[in-house]
Amino acid sequence: MEVLVLAILAVVVIALATAVAPKLNIAGPLVLVLIGVAVGLLPFVNVPEIDPEWILVGVLPPLLYSAAVALPAIEFRRDFGPIAGLSFLLVLLSSIALGFFFVLVIPGLNLALAVALGAILSPTDAVATSIVKRLGVSGRVVTMLEGESLLNDATALVLLRTMVAAAAVATAGAAAEDGVGVGFIPAFAWGVVVAVVIGAIVGYLNLRLRSLIGHSAANTAIGFVIPFAAYLPTEELGGSGLVAAVVAGIVTGQGSARWFTPEQRMSDEHNWRTIELMLEGAVFLLMGLELKQIVEGNVENHDGLGTGIGIALGALAIVLAVRAAYVSVMVWLQSRRARGRQRARLEQIGERIDELASGAAADPMRSGGGRRARRDTLSPDHPRTQRRIASMRARVARAMRDLNYYQASPLGWKHGVVIVWAGMRGVVTLAAAQTLPRDTPERELLVFIAFAVAVGSLMLQGFTLPWLVRVLHLTSPADSLLERAEQSELDDELRTAAVAAMADPKLRRRDGNPFPQELIERVGSRLADPPDDDASTAARDALELRLVLIEAMRRRLNELSSGGEFSTPALRHALAELDADQLSLELRLGDQD
Repeated sequence: MEVLVLAILAVVVIALATAVAPKLNIAGPLVLVLIGVAVGLLPFVNVPEIDPEWILVGVLPPLLYSAAVALPAIEFRRDFGPIAGLSFLLVLLSSIALGFFFVLVIPGLNLALAVALGAILSPTDAVATSIVKRLGVSGRVVTMLEGESLLNDATALVLLRTMVAAAAVATAGAAAEDGVGVGFIPAFAWGVVVAVVIGAIVGYLNLRLRSLIGHSAANTAIGFVIPFAAYLPTEELGGSGLVAAVVAGIVTGQGSARWFTPEQRMSDEHNWRTIELMLEGAVFLLMGLELKQIVEGNVENHDGLGTGIGIALGALAIVLAVRAAYVSVMVWLQSRRARGRQRARLEQIGERIDELASGAAADPMRSGGGRRARRDTLSPDHPRTQRRIASMRARVARAMRDLNYYQASPLGWKHGVVIVWAGMRGVVTLAAAQTLPRDTPERELLVFIAFAVAVGSLMLQGFTLPWLVRVLHLTSPADSLLERAEQSELDDELRTAAVAAMADPKLRRRDGNPFPQELIERVGSRLADPPDDDASTAARDALELRLVLIEAMRRRLNELSSGGEFSTPALRHALAELDADQLSLELRLGDQD
C-alpha cells in the first residue's frame, strides 16, 4: 500500500511540475530534480535503493523508442554524417580524454575503469532537445541534437561494458592498458549490426501486425511491448538493445502513415507522449531523491565532498572543451563544403539524363559497350530504360533538394555554440553509473562524480540555455513565414491530388455505385462537403466523397514524403489535419447510421 501511495504522489508531482515549468520558463526535468533534492533532504523520507537494471531495461527502451517514432527522418538522413560523428567519434574522444584525467586525479584508478567512467559521462540527454524546441531554434539544430541523444547511448554503453570487462581482467593480473580499446570496435560493430537488423524486423512486423488488428485497445497493448521486443533479443545476441529500440521506432514512425489508421496514429501519439512524460519525470525525480544517499556515502568514505565536487567540475569542463573543439571543426567543415560545385555537377548530370531520355545519346560507346548496354541505349522508349531514367532523375532531384536544405539552413558559429551548450548529461549517465559492479574500487566516489556532473550539467546549462539563445538572437520571424509558405505549397499539392481524384472515372461510393455528377461538381468547386443538415442520401454521398478525397490526398502525401521536397514537420502537420478530418467525417457518418 505504501508503494502505491508513493507512486500516486510521484505521478501527481510529475504532472504538476510539467504544467508549472513553462510558466516559470524552466524545463520540467530541472524542476523535478529540485523537488527530488528538497524531498530527499527531509529527515523522515527514506528512499529505497533502485536496481539500475530497472532503468536500463524498463525505462530507456520505451523512452528512446518514443523519441525515435517522432524523429524527422528526412532531416535525420540529410545530417546523418554529423550526427554519426557526434554519436560515435565525439563519445570516444570524450571518454578517452576523461579517462586520462581520472587516472591523474584519482590515485590507484586503472585506465580501463577511468575510461569506463568517461563513457558514463559522455552521452548527452534528450532533455536538451525539448528545451531547444521550446526556444524556437533552427530545426536542423534540433534534429542533430535529437539524433545524437538517440544514438550516442549505444556507443557509451558498449564502451562502458568493454572497459568494465577490461578492468576485471586487469585486477586478475593483466595490464589495464592491454584491455583498453581491444575488442571495442568489433563489439560495437557487432552490436550495431545486430541491433539494426532486429530493430528493423521488429518495426516492420509491428506495422504489419497492428495494421491487421482492428480492436483499438488490443492494438495499443501490442504497441507498448514493441521497444522491449526489440531490446531483449538484441541484448541476448550481444547487440545494443537501445539501438534496436531506436531503429524499431524509426521504422514504425516512417511506416505509420502508410499502415496505421488515423485513430491508431492519434492514439499512439497521445499514449507515448504520456509514457514519455511519466518515465522521464520519474528518473529525474529519483535522481534528486537519491542525491542525499550518495552524498552521505561520500562524506563517510571520502572525508567530505570536496574531492568529488572538484573532480566533477574538472570533468564537466573537459567534456565541454572537447565538445566545443569537435563541434567547431564540424561546423567549419560543413561551411567549407563546396555546395556550388555540387549543384553544378548535379545540373550536368541532369542534362545528361535529359539527353538519354530524348535519345540523343544513342552512341553505345558513350554508355559502355556490351550487347545489353547497346540494346538499352538504342531504345530510349524501352520500359527498362525509362525506369532507369526515372530513377536517376529522382535521385538527382533529391540531391538538389538536399542542397537547397543545406543552403536554407546553414550551420554558423552561433548554431555551434547552441549545440555545444545543449549537450547536457542526464538519464543515461545516472543509470549507467549505478551499473558499476559493487566491488569496483572507489565506487561511491565514481557514482558521486557521475551524479554531480549530471546535476551540474542540467542546472548550469539547462538554466542558462534560454538566456544564451536570446543573446545570440537565433530565433527569426522569417522562419515562421517560410514554414507557413511551405505548408501552403503542400496544401496546394494535396488539393491538386483531390481534384485529380474527382476526375477519375473509377471514383465510387462504398457500395460500388458512382457518385452523382452534380455532387462531384458541387464538392469540387470548394473541395469541401456541404453542411449535413439532414440524413438524406445526398448528405451521406457528400461525406463519403470527402473520405475518398482524403484517401487520395493521403496517397499523394505518402509519395511526397520520400522525395524530400517538404520538411517532416510540414508533412506531419498535413497528415494530422487529414486524420482529424477523416475521424470527424466517420463520426458524422456513424451518427447518421
